[in-house]
Amino acid sequence: MKNRIGIIAGSGVLPCIVATEAKKQGYNVLIIALDPIADSIEGCDDRVERINVGKLGRIIKTLKRENIKEAVMAGKVPKTLMYKGRNITPDTKALKLLFRLKDRKDDTIMQTITEEFESEGIKILNTTDFTSSLMMPEGCLTRRIPSESEWKDIEFGFRLAKEIGRLDIGQTVVVKNRAVMAVEAIEGTDEAILRGGRLAGSDAVVVKVSKPQQDFRYDVPVVGIDTLKSMIKAKARVLAIEAGKTILLQKNESVELADKEDISIVGISLK
Repeated sequence: MKNRIGIIAGSGVLPCIVATEAKKQGYNVLIIALDPIADSIEGCDDRVERINVGKLGRIIKTLKRENIKEAVMAGKVPKTLMYKGRNITPDTKALKLLFRLKDRKDDTIMQTITEEFESEGIKILNTTDFTSSLMMPEGCLTRRIPSESEWKDIEFGFRLAKEIGRLDIGQTVVVKNRAVMAVEAIEGTDEAILRGGRLAGSDAVVVKVSKPQQDFRYDVPVVGIDTLKSMIKAKARVLAIEAGKTILLQKNESVELADKEDISIVGISLK
C-alpha cells in the first residue's frame, strides 16, 4: 500500500475518476469535497470530508492530521466564485494568500495555492498522472468529419486559443469563417460557447487547447457531455480539442450525442 493521498474535489465527475485510478495505483484515498461546489462524489466509496472552498487553512490541517503528504486537485472550481460566491467564507490563511497576490489571473492564484500546500509538506501531483486513459487522442472520433472550411477555422482557432492561453485569459475560442465569435474569460467554456453561438447564429467551430505554460498540477483542460450540450444550444458544428493535453470525459456518451446531433469531435495537434 502506498502513502495516503488527498483528492481536493471540485464539481463534476473527475474527482471520483481520479480517486478510482489512485486506488488502482495502490493509494488509500481521502476526498476533500469543496463546499458548495463538489456535486458528484456521492458515488465514491472513499472517505469524504466536506470543507468550505474558502477554508484553505482547514483543508491543509485536515490533510496534515491524516498524515497525507500527496494530493491531487480534480474537478471544476468556477472562477466567478471570487466575485459572486455568497457561500464562500475565506479563513485567515486564504485571506492572507489573496492579499499577497500580484494579480488575480488563474495561474497566479493556483500557483500561489500550490506553493502554500507544498510549503506545508503536501506535494501536489499532476492530475494527468491519474487520467492517462481520458486524454483526447488525435483524429476524428465522430461519424461527421469537418469540412475543408471548418478545418481552416480549426487551424485559425487553435493559434488564437494558444495565444489567449499564453496570456492566461482562457483556453477556448469560438470561430466562424476565420472570425472570432467569442473568447473564453472568467465565465468559463460553456458560457463562452453560448455567447459565441448567439453571435455566429449557427455552424460555429469551438476550439479548446492547453496553455503553452500549462501546469498539470492544478489546471487540465476538460470537455465532456456538458460541453456538447452547450454546443447543441449554440448550434455549433465542430468541437476541436488539443490531443494528448486535454481530458475528454464520458467519451462514449459524448461521441454518441455528437453523432446524434451531427457534430464533429476532433483531436488536433498543430505546430
